Amino acid sequence: VHFTRITTPWRDLGWKSMASNISDVASMGGLPLYALVTLGLPPETEIEDLKELYRGMLEIDNEYGVSIIGGDMVRSPVVFITVGLTGAHPGQPMLRSTAAAGDILAVTGFLGGSGGGLKMMLEAGNDSSPLEGGISSGAAGYMKECHRRPKPAVVQGRTLAESGVITAMDISDGLADDAGKLLRSSGLAARLYAEKLPVHPALKEAFSQEWLDLALHGGEDYQLLFAASPSLMERVLALLPQPAAAVGEVVAGEPGRVTILDGDGQEMAGHSAKSASGWDHFG
Repeated sequence: VHFTRITTPWRDLGWKSMASNISDVASMGGLPLYALVTLGLPPETEIEDLKELYRGMLEIDNEYGVSIIGGDMVRSPVVFITVGLTGAHPGQPMLRSTAAAGDILAVTGFLGGSGGGLKMMLEAGNDSSPLEGGISSGAAGYMKECHRRPKPAVVQGRTLAESGVITAMDISDGLADDAGKLLRSSGLAARLYAEKLPVHPALKEAFSQEWLDLALHGGEDYQLLFAASPSLMERVLALLPQPAAAVGEVVAGEPGRVTILDGDGQEMAGHSAKSASGWDHFG
């Protein structure tokens, strides 16, 4: 279940449906081009809702240069949206299986905002209260925007690929969980430093006790996680917009094992990839 009608209006649902696919292309350093859209719809679906869905799709498509060229529509007891997106890459796409021991791990932007927005709206039970639980309107607006209108890192992905980075993936299921996937594919382990994670002040304001969990396990941030040698990482981070940041390092060890360390370099119990609560499609 990737969305609820409580937290995601139709237009934003259209945006997010495209964003998740555009992000997959961005994670390889590619450019998104053409989309096929298949909709499964209950018979009582309102035409105006469908128009809103496509308005959201077209808004993000226009921003990222994507064209919807066809698709299908079928009857279904529940709403489902399937997007097939093709892209292009002038060279070798970045992979998740090419990290090396000694590489630095980094992310392209803020973490946890989407998970914070979802948590806030689910706890409110609706999407209309900007001050739920004492959260300021500014923080609430930031987190809702993160959840409903994520911005795939296409430009950043191209910058990484053009600079010689060969290892990357997008953070759709939570940083700790996705880092574990990247490291399992590469046959290595990693250490992540909690104090180095780029977290927006609005998230810390809204969830002062839970921001780290949201940054590590929230999911749907659609930033890129990438690995590179220390010298290459130094050059690449200088080319990326803030708040791109180095957050850890790749080490020899149990494949997929991600250890989270605090400011004193001590392991934080309950935060490793083995116990991570990232998104599980079949959980």
